[in-house]
Amino acid sequence: MNDVVNFNKARKARAKDAAKSVAAANRAKFGRTKGEKAVDKAQADKVARLLDGAKRED
Repeated sequence: MNDVVNFNKARKARAKDAAKSVAAANRAKFGRTKGEKAVDKAQADKVARLLDGAKRED
């Protein structure tokens, strides 16, 4: 015979798994240190300066 399934517990377990995946995505997106953010900003500024310096005036 099959085991009895408690639908309430199954629903809650599915919701918990979904919440864990969302939390993992948020950690990857927002969980950066101040130093990592500063390095990314410095690289973006360098690229912007390089691009602006390569422009030709008409």
